[in-house]
Amino acid sequence: MSDGPAPSAHARPVRVALFITCFNDLLFPQVGEATVHVLERLGVEVEFPAEQTCCGQMHFNTGYREQALPMVRRFVQQFEAYDRVVTPSASCAAMIRFHHPVLAADSGDVELQARVAALVPRVRELTELLVDDLGVTDVGARFEGVVALHPTCHSLRLLEIGDRPRRLLHDVDGLRLVELPGDDECCGFGGTFAIKNADVSVAMGQDKLDAVAASGAEVLTATDTSCLLHLGGMLARASSPTRVMHLAEILAGEPPR
Repeated sequence: MSDGPAPSAHARPVRVALFITCFNDLLFPQVGEATVHVLERLGVEVEFPAEQTCCGQMHFNTGYREQALPMVRRFVQQFEAYDRVVTPSASCAAMIRFHHPVLAADSGDVELQARVAALVPRVRELTELLVDDLGVTDVGARFEGVVALHPTCHSLRLLEIGDRPRRLLHDVDGLRLVELPGDDECCGFGGTFAIKNADVSVAMGQDKLDAVAASGAEVLTATDTSCLLHLGGMLARASSPTRVMHLAEILAGEPPR
């Protein structure tokens, strides 16, 4: 896989804000904590704007563009003062980078369009910030286990983050990375797709579970907890020994002192 076009990188960012995402905030708060832990270990001070809300992806994807627009305004208000905005979600990073400009243009608000255009290039998915802005693949992590990576659809097809997650995992002490057959295939979650087309979603997830079993992985990781929620639930119902962990949780592991 190719890294694809990287966001423009400048000097080491001075002010970095965490966009936790509503999905992580409500269901996987430990992912936000792990993200901050990794960055602070690398000497990055992370701020958390307390009044941040949803990126509006669910609304946008289901056709509620008018209802998504206030979330674009809130995002700009909360984050435009920062050098970088980091999020442990390729899905939400893609929503901001690709679709916030669309919503701003739809609004006809010229000032909002300019503010969104200025902020969007500073929004990073976690692996982009680590590899591109900080220039590291070894984050000082240790993790014992056999790990397979599921490249999520947004990370693979929109952000094109390429091998950044693999490079980070390769440099984790004690970790053995194994290939996941058909790793470029969707897991079947797709947000509201899993609700509207449950049978298809489960069938796609089963294909992914078969691939996980074939890989021999003890842990399945990804850059999106939405996919991990879907696959983790199916793995649990199948009584699989494989567990799911967000990439940030693995990178937060520390070697013994």
